[in-house]
Order: sequence, then C-alpha cells, then structure tokens
Amino acid sequence: MNIPELSVALANSELMNGIGTAVLSKALDNTEEMGASLINMMDRSMELSVNPAVGSNVDLYI
Repeated sequence: MNIPELSVALANSELMNGIGTAVLSKALDNTEEMGASLINMMDRSMELSVNPAVGSNVDLYI
C-alpha cells in the first residue's frame, strides 16, 4: 500500500467535494435571487392589471 498516493487521492477527493459544494451553493443563491426577481415582476404586473384604465387609452393629436 502506497501511503503518499493514498493521501494525495484523499486530498483530491476532499477538494472536489468542497468545490462541488461551493458551486451548488452559488447555484442555489442564484436561483433564489431569480425567484425573488420573478415574484417582484409579478407583483408589478398585478398592479397594472388591477387598474385596467392605466395604459389603455392613448391621446393622439394630429
């Protein structure tokens, strides 16, 4: 059994697990931010649909 090679393999495995966890955490943060933006956008669009007169009339002068 080669102890130094085993140690390097274990260190690499731990490093890859740490990197995977960091990438997954960043993806989760990004997903939460996008969800919050989507909810905010839906709230703003609901304001316009509650007031149907807003934006439905255009005054044109020739």
